[in-house]
Amino acid sequence: MPANRVRIVGGVWRSRILSFTPRPDLRPTPDRVRETLFNWLGQDLTGKICLDLFAGSGALGFEAASRGAGRVTMVERDARVFEALRENAAVLDARAVELRRADALEFLRADRGRYDVVFVDPPFRSNALPQVLALLPSRLAPQALVYVEMPRAAPVAAGWQAWRHGRAGSVIYQLLKRTAEA
Repeated sequence: MPANRVRIVGGVWRSRILSFTPRPDLRPTPDRVRETLFNWLGQDLTGKICLDLFAGSGALGFEAASRGAGRVTMVERDARVFEALRENAAVLDARAVELRRADALEFLRADRGRYDVVFVDPPFRSNALPQVLALLPSRLAPQALVYVEMPRAAPVAAGWQAWRHGRAGSVIYQLLKRTAEA
């Protein structure tokens, strides 16, 4: 498959191909990592409210919508990447998907939504993960889960616990939840 395409691995849009604008920092979550993630989350996300920060190719957000999420808010700053997200949403007739062109941190500071599942896959060079995790707690529904991807292992931030984790090549991925004392 060409480098600027990604396949949805499950749900009603299974095997559909999404095209996206190539960018140096844009690296879609690989198929096998998404398969693992959605096995962890359960294949059916019916009614779940999801947030895909740093949406990029849209692989995670469209995958959640494909599996029945009630709403998926996808946040992307780059204008060309955002336009590709808009085109893919139209092609899929993705009615549960809400696209927001914004900086992820600014979005979190202004947003008042509550989310069951949050996908956080920032550009690896950005070092945005600690800031995002600091802003997320007030945006989380009870029992919410937060998926993160990072280039190297790092200690889990205070107030968070790594519920599941894995590695694929040079990518570390984790499913986090708030600790009881948080």
